[in-house]
Amino acid sequence: MRYDSIIDTVGDTPLVRIDPHVHGLQNIDLYAKLEFCNPFGSLKDRAAWNMVQPGLSSAIEQGSRIVELSSGNTAKALAAIAGMHGIGFKSVTNRMKIPEIKEMLLLLGAEIEELPGQTECLDPTNSEDPLTLFHRSLDDPGSTYLHTDQYYNARNPEAHETGTGPEIVADLDGRAPDWFISGIGTAGSSTGVARALRDRNPKVGVVGLVADKSDFIPGIRNIDEVQEVGIFDPLTYDTIEKVTSSEAIDGMLTLVRQCGILAGPTGGAAYFGAVRHLRDIGPELTEPATAVFIVCDRVESYLSYIRKRRPELLGQRPGSNSAASVSPEELRETASVGVAEAQKWIATEKPLVVDMRSPYAFTALHIEGSINIVDELFEDLVRGGLPFSKSQSVLLACPVGEKSLRYAALLTRMGHPDVRSLTGGVIAWRDAGAPLVRE
Repeated sequence: MRYDSIIDTVGDTPLVRIDPHVHGLQNIDLYAKLEFCNPFGSLKDRAAWNMVQPGLSSAIEQGSRIVELSSGNTAKALAAIAGMHGIGFKSVTNRMKIPEIKEMLLLLGAEIEELPGQTECLDPTNSEDPLTLFHRSLDDPGSTYLHTDQYYNARNPEAHETGTGPEIVADLDGRAPDWFISGIGTAGSSTGVARALRDRNPKVGVVGLVADKSDFIPGIRNIDEVQEVGIFDPLTYDTIEKVTSSEAIDGMLTLVRQCGILAGPTGGAAYFGAVRHLRDIGPELTEPATAVFIVCDRVESYLSYIRKRRPELLGQRPGSNSAASVSPEELRETASVGVAEAQKWIATEKPLVVDMRSPYAFTALHIEGSINIVDELFEDLVRGGLPFSKSQSVLLACPVGEKSLRYAALLTRMGHPDVRSLTGGVIAWRDAGAPLVRE
């Protein structure tokens, strides 16, 4: 096939049946929509092109730059589109967590600005979040940017309502599947596809997937970040279920090794969530049914993500000084202190308070006197042994108290006599009205 532009190859991605011997579901045909076959490598290519079109001619004429609050695939697609049309692109985020994506954006000529946002996803309800303030400034009359605004732009879900969803129906011989399973990021794809499928069959079951609390799966919000703002509408979904990063990698491995589908962890999460949700439904069916999940992008961009969580998959030996090696029993036995107790402990015994959040969240608000060691750096530090003197008491704090508890357990195992975790994390500290300071 011949095309006049790479843009013409956006969409019309394959729908591939997963062999029943792989997924083990009874009476259910499971299909993967391979969105990594889009030209810039992901599901986001559709929305990026659809969102940018209305203002593109004016932006070219005025020499404006495209800007988006994105650290992932939307930014990558917009950077490629901007370069094709001779204009710049700026990615604004609070933290670039995937090195390969950051390097690809730089290769595409993008400018990257990391602001001190307090959450991984835009939270428009937080009027003090610098990321939110920047987002609002983009709508000022004097703004020189073409802001695609993926969290609010109706053309985001529209791209999937007119493209991805109808393609699924066409490939199923004019029928909508009985279930559709998708991760929730901006909620554009899950919303748009759900609308298209329910136009054909209002009874389609829609399962939204989010990351477990204090966990990270690229492209998917965690359970604390799912908010009723922007495109996201909880009524879109029959159920919203949690998936852990470990389960996402398990699902990814099944797709990569048993299906030849080089899915990233986002697609792995969708596969794992789909099979888990459907496992108990199949035996109850009297007629065959179908389900579709989205494979958002490819695995190559996430090798560092996999290396950190499953080093043995890439030929490396997992370290014994790893938070991933902490057992449930160790977690139960680890000291965890509430806000009031922590305040008293800090006032009387002056432990070293270590804030494990991103440097941008730390800059915005933190416990007075605390130091910032982001969780990824902390992981590297403990591989070499205890990072603190045994004579120094330590209080670890993360957003919600889960990562800090795991690291406190690890340090206890390594021989530190007095390390504790802040129960509920910095969020609990803030909600209790305990003082926080800005850097």
